[in-house]
Amino acid sequence: MSPTPSSATSPFTFNTAKSIVFGAGSIAGLGEIARPMAGTRIALVTDRGVITSGLVEPALASLRAAGIEVAVFDAVVADPPEAVVMAAVEAATAAGAQGVIGLGGGSSMDVAKLVALLAAGRESLADIYGVGFARGPRLPLILVPTTSGTGSEVTPISIVTTGENEKKGVVSPVILPDVALLDPDLTLGLPPHVTAGTGIDAMVHAIEAYASASPNNNPLSRMLARQALQLLGGALLRAVRDGSDAAARGDMLLGAMLAGQAFGNSPVAAVHALAYPIGGRYHVPHGLSNALVLPHVIRFNAPAAAGVYAEIAADLFPDLAEVGTPMRADAFAEALAGLAPACQLESRLRDVGIPQEALPTLAADAMKQTRLLVNNPRPLTEADALEIYRQAW
Repeated sequence: MSPTPSSATSPFTFNTAKSIVFGAGSIAGLGEIARPMAGTRIALVTDRGVITSGLVEPALASLRAAGIEVAVFDAVVADPPEAVVMAAVEAATAAGAQGVIGLGGGSSMDVAKLVALLAAGRESLADIYGVGFARGPRLPLILVPTTSGTGSEVTPISIVTTGENEKKGVVSPVILPDVALLDPDLTLGLPPHVTAGTGIDAMVHAIEAYASASPNNNPLSRMLARQALQLLGGALLRAVRDGSDAAARGDMLLGAMLAGQAFGNSPVAAVHALAYPIGGRYHVPHGLSNALVLPHVIRFNAPAAAGVYAEIAADLFPDLAEVGTPMRADAFAEALAGLAPACQLESRLRDVGIPQEALPTLAADAMKQTRLLVNNPRPLTEADALEIYRQAW
């Protein structure tokens, strides 16, 4: 039985970034975009890896040429904890920032969203976790991705690590950026393993958005998800094998953004719920965490969502168009299981250092992700989560 709405006229809401700028070399125009909307003092949020790679320099050159003073905060880390968010807010406030730019991967963009919101001084981080609690106002916000995976540049979501290993989300259209600037040239230097992990993450966004049981699953999200899968499926291995393939990089970046628009409105589900504890406890990159559980969640969901998976299987793997519909969901799961090895990523939980005795703890942690599990096309219990982890181990 399809988890998607039965009628194209079912009520829904669709929100995304106000403006999207896409094109090779478009980072050179950042200053011209930023000055009218964000003033002459801007906080730029990024991480040390992006700094050392040289990707921040063209952004700084463009901003300074436009007469903008830039305060750079470069202490973002993967799975950013609350302390990093608040340090970035304090830095932006001390600089008198009139606007915020997030440049980097999903973590940098997620932190930038919260800096733009919290630096306005009306809300506290503890009060805005969950869906719809952030009300604004916020500072002007521009997001510039340097990876092709999270889609954070067009989503109303920011993920923060709370305590030692639990993740919570701030979800509100208020933190959608004013401008998402996508320059494929900024992704040309991504290492193969990062390209692969972030690319599979984007695929998961599209797959889960399309199959989401959310009442806001809608025609726009489903259309965008399918277009995203077509772009990502045709480009992932090319980008992994040849990082200088500009066309593949462009398709990856655009596909990740479209997937972000899809799941930003038709939310993700059990793959992400089971991936978060892997990243939170064992610091496995988010895209790889998704890849490790993806085929097993698809198999678990198949009794409820086989028809939905059959609809999108050939978008990602064109050869599956030749497989009969009754068997296509199984073939889809098998093809997804082959993605990580084809990209030379680890494919088992044991390969990333997770001991078998930790699986019950992961299952208990996954059940805390109620915001995500409610969207899964098949209800999932803690026992189900444990069995999925066992299959993935």
